[in-house]
Amino acid sequence: MAELKDPKMPKDVQERGATVIGITDEFCLLHLDAKYAQLCRNVVGKLARKRPSPLLRGDLRIWAGGVIYALASNNFLFDPSQPMHLGAQQLGDLMGVKKATMSNKGTMVRNLLKIGMMDPEFTHPDLMDKNPPAWTLLIDGLPIDVRLLPVEFQRRAFDLGLIPYIPGEESTDE
Repeated sequence: MAELKDPKMPKDVQERGATVIGITDEFCLLHLDAKYAQLCRNVVGKLARKRPSPLLRGDLRIWAGGVIYALASNNFLFDPSQPMHLGAQQLGDLMGVKKATMSNKGTMVRNLLKIGMMDPEFTHPDLMDKNPPAWTLLIDGLPIDVRLLPVEFQRRAFDLGLIPYIPGEESTDE
């Protein structure tokens, strides 16, 4: 397992942010995986850097539940047909947070960070291959799946930060 990376957070939010990360890490490592834990850390870091940070007020367990809920929604975790599945009610029960409260906080997280459905930045690495927005580039106004282009174009797109990795080559994140 790769070591989890700590997000940068302003000093005034570090303690509360670290508490939320502790809750999300514990939950993800027990019920999901380290990749979800890292995604949660990234989201908490982004929330901590918002001005003013919403993490400075409210119940931190609810914030943790909202972060996980937002990512679960974006990554189809609630879909029973997915290999990794956890129902929304089950998530709430395991988090000790009411499902409706967690859903509301998850919506707030998605809105604050402008997380769109299948947003590549918030996609679980195991789902990235199935995420069309991660691979679609506009070339001369036409949407093109970069995976269909020659590897030289893929490398250039990767170097420019336009795609998450070069298909067929080993990921640098692992």
